[in-house]
Amino acid sequence: MPPYSPITPEILNEIKKAVGLNAVVRDSEKLHEFEKDAGEDARLPELVVEATSSRQVSDLLRLANRYSFPVTPRGLGTGLSGGAVPLFGGVVLSLAKMNRILSIEKDNLIAVVEPGVITLDLQNAVKRKNLFYPPDPASLDTCSIGGNAATNAGGPSCVKYGTTRDYVLGLEAVLPSGEIIEAGVRARKGVVGYDLRHLLLGSEGTLGVITNLILKLIPHPQMITTLVAFFPKLTSAMDAVTAMLVRGHVPCAVEFLDDRCLEITGDLLPFEEVRSTKAMLIIETDGAQRVIEKEMEAIGEICMEQGAVNVVMAPDSLKRARMWEARREVSLRIEERFPLYLHEDIVVPIGKIADLVGCLREFEKVYGIKIYSFGHAGDGNIHVNITAEDRKCRDRAEEGIVALLKRVLSMGGTISGEHGIGIAKKRFLPMELSTESIRIQKEIKQIFDPLRILNPGKIFESP
Repeated sequence: MPPYSPITPEILNEIKKAVGLNAVVRDSEKLHEFEKDAGEDARLPELVVEATSSRQVSDLLRLANRYSFPVTPRGLGTGLSGGAVPLFGGVVLSLAKMNRILSIEKDNLIAVVEPGVITLDLQNAVKRKNLFYPPDPASLDTCSIGGNAATNAGGPSCVKYGTTRDYVLGLEAVLPSGEIIEAGVRARKGVVGYDLRHLLLGSEGTLGVITNLILKLIPHPQMITTLVAFFPKLTSAMDAVTAMLVRGHVPCAVEFLDDRCLEITGDLLPFEEVRSTKAMLIIETDGAQRVIEKEMEAIGEICMEQGAVNVVMAPDSLKRARMWEARREVSLRIEERFPLYLHEDIVVPIGKIADLVGCLREFEKVYGIKIYSFGHAGDGNIHVNITAEDRKCRDRAEEGIVALLKRVLSMGGTISGEHGIGIAKKRFLPMELSTESIRIQKEIKQIFDPLRILNPGKIFESP
């Protein structure tokens, strides 16, 4: 990395002039709030700028180019890969206060929002107009749309509706140079020039800072219904998922929890079966009532064919809420219980899900770890949570992670489904991408950011 300048009194004064005194945070206690995301890595910034406009972002980045100090964009800090950690100090650029829903256009089925809007707030706002914004990361009540766009976040609904990228029609972004550009369109289609919109989406704040998004909406489903199925084996649950998808059923959510996850969240789940089964599937369908009722009956039959010990159809709204609360609580409860907690976010082809979960106990025995698995079974996105009773076991656990990722890749999978690369996974990048692919991507970064002032140290190892 190039030698970066510290934030000198001269630079500080220039920043204050450019963005305003109210936007600058220097209090040491406050700075600690911006040193990390939801992952393990941390680094204290020298300064925080809480932007409220694109112009402030632009002016800050122009100063970063002039004085050569690093700028780390940050949404609401819910990421798990260290993408918002200011690895080289400098300035954290917080977009949390750019949190306005600028418009909801029912006739055009679009919403225009700033990046700091909380995902659940947007969903609730458009629902009041009988519209639907489907992407639903597990942290949807605390994560921001901008952060979702930066990592192309998914969630349970992506099995049917896709990821954040599928709902961003257009965006405004500030390049590392300070130039403000627009990419994409307000319409449903557009093929003019290279697709800079999709290049910026999922780039983890390394190519530009997204300051405005035009989002596609769809009509809100008439109804949603839920099925919960319990299985004596985790592999049987995964076989049921494959069977329902192969037979043409596309639920709006297919989530699973293994027996260990059920054990630690059992107090939240209103089902007796959690104490005696090895896996639980949560399946939801949405649409017209008659259609989804028939589809759910067929899915229930498939689950029984694959060995389910019980299927609970359409639990009441209270049970459904408690069920999803338990699903979202899993990671927190695992983290509370173990001194060593490493989370991996992998994806395998649908037909390989059962094979993958079936080999997890093998990795436990070889590497002396304990694995909790849950996640989006409908699209093969499995959250593999690796734990140990002692942090001294970390090196051995890391060896296990490398072996597991190799197994995932051998199955035709990928090392990250929705958490991004950031700091946490950049050492694994050469396992999946060729030397030439990485070279091209680094050159793209060089074109956008020749001075490497924007979110340096993320995705790639050394230049």
